[in-house]
Formats: sequence, structure tokens, C-alpha cells
Amino acid sequence: MVKPVLPTPTGPYPVGTVSVYLEDVSRRDPWVGDVPTRELMISIWYPAAVSSGPRARYLTRVESAEILAAWQVSIAPDALSSVRTNAFPDAPLDPGLRELPLVVLSPGFTRPRATLTSIGEDLASHGYVALAIDHTYETVATTFPDGRVAAFALGHGFARTPEFWHKVKTGRARDVSFVLDQLLGSNPPWAGAARLAPERIGMAGHSAGGAATIAAMLADERIRAGSDVDGSTDPLIPDTGLDRPLLFLGRDGQYSPGDGPAADTWARDWPLLTGWKRWMVVAGAKHHSFTDLGLLADQLGMPLGATTSGLRTMAITRTYLRAFFDQHLCDAPRAPFDHLGADHPEVRSCVPA
Repeated sequence: MVKPVLPTPTGPYPVGTVSVYLEDVSRRDPWVGDVPTRELMISIWYPAAVSSGPRARYLTRVESAEILAAWQVSIAPDALSSVRTNAFPDAPLDPGLRELPLVVLSPGFTRPRATLTSIGEDLASHGYVALAIDHTYETVATTFPDGRVAAFALGHGFARTPEFWHKVKTGRARDVSFVLDQLLGSNPPWAGAARLAPERIGMAGHSAGGAATIAAMLADERIRAGSDVDGSTDPLIPDTGLDRPLLFLGRDGQYSPGDGPAADTWARDWPLLTGWKRWMVVAGAKHHSFTDLGLLADQLGMPLGATTSGLRTMAITRTYLRAFFDQHLCDAPRAPFDHLGADHPEVRSCVPA
């Protein structure tokens, strides 16, 4: 069987990574009533000082099996546990870097944080710290350091009502604020946190994680710029608007103006975005094309119906997100966002009527 691989990061820095366990003792878990605290796992990718050694594990066998079971495909259940990543676990942070920008990543509903690894690794290779969160019980499986596995808990008994999705997105916003409190506090759980620039924090998410980005920005002014990648939104933005930069990035045919209910949520929010804003769609992409699952499905012979390859859509996603955060979190833009179109003919800018 082909051993699947993630695309090589495009920046000059080797990438280190670490997984961190966090526990919010101030609140009960919002989904499982008998869990007295909110437990979270996060992955951090950062520019490292070394470029050799074993690579970080992508998914556990249990997590791989749960994802592939949901897809109902005839592939070995552990196929995604053998994915080759590009990051070196627990590598030392590059000692010459200070005031590092931070980008928080939130995955799609049921998807583990690992599915955004290609984005996290690429940002880190360009001098960012990227951090992805497993929103416990919303993902297929979350493995804690002591070996416990928190399985998906939102099946039967949780109707997919507007109230349910509102709870998902606002609950994720609370997760994000808690993680930022921990990293920026007096006793951070990661030694590299001391080199973060608190005024250079952004967020991006896919699907429910993308919609949760808006919820998090509204709840936490430390998030200076955000991107919703292929996620329909709730009516959260107040009439006074959201004045920080926001990028909509989605699939053509689903998120172009007039395409239907999902695109209508972006059109509703558009006039309430009073700062820098862009609405971009990618031709030939499918929902999972914006995550690792699109390119891994191609390698494993599981076509998702996309006419633009998963590898190409991931390259577009990484380029546009990085250019967006370069422009809004860094002192000087390295690749001005509005100059990307010539090299990316699949991408179209939209302005709703």
C-alpha cells in the first residue's frame, strides 16, 4: 500500500511540533454532563532549530480507524496512522526568533486537529507559531497523554438544530480563549510561549471551525484577524459590525454569491464586516479539499469528486492564508494578498450584489 505523505512546507525554517494537554477547571464539559472539567488537546507547530530526526505521528490507529469508518471505504483502518509528516517532535525552537505571530486553527466538526497539519506546518516554516485544537467530544476521537480516548459524543440525542450549531461555535470560542489565556499567562504550558507576540494573533478554521472563528473574534479582541474556510456561519455579528480583517475562502458552486443557503450566510454577514474583507472561491474544490483529507484521499485512491486535486487546493489554501496573515499580523507584507490571482487561476474574488 502507498504510504501517504503530507506536502513539504514551503518556508525556510524546519518545523518542530509538540502536543499539549490542557484542562479548564473553571467549567464543566459542555457536552458530557458527568465530566467536571473541560479537557483539551492542542498541537503546536513552530520554526525549529534542527532539521533531522524522526517525524511526528499524524494520527493514532484509533483516530485513523474512526475517520475511515465514517467514510465507509475498503482501506486498512490504520492507513492514516502511517502518514508521513514534516515536523520534528519536541525539537528546540529557533533561538534567533522573537515576537512570533500566532495562528489558532480549528478543524471541521468530527475532524481531529491533525487534519490541519499541512496548514500548521507551512505557517511554522515561515516563522509563525500555529496551534490546532481538538474540541473534545466533537471529534471522532481525542487521545489524552494518559491513554484515555474521548470518543465522539454528539450522535443520537443531539438534533442538528440552529441552537446546536450555535452551541458548537460559541463553545469553540470559549476553548480558544482558554487556550490563549494559558499560553499568554504567567505559567504557560509550552516553553516557547514566552516568544509569542500577544498583539499578533490570528485564527482560521475549516467548516464549523471556520464559522467558530467569527464567534471567537467577537468574544476575544486578542484575535486580530480571522479566516472562515468553507464554513456556513451563524448570525452572530452585531449590528455594530466586526471591524477586524476577515477572509472568506470556500468552494465555487457552494459559496459563490447566490449558490444557496451556505453562501447566503456569508452574504448576510458581508455588510457587517466593516474592516478589511475578501470573499474568495476555488474552482473544482470539495469540502475536504481545504484540509489534509483531500490530498490524502487522492493518494489512497478515494476520490472525493473534486476536479482540482487535493494537493493543488491545499497549496492554494496555504498560500492565501499565509498571505492574509502576513498582511495583517506582520510588520511588512511578504506577499500582498491581492497580487496572488495571476498564479492561481482557480481562485475568484466575489462581491455580493
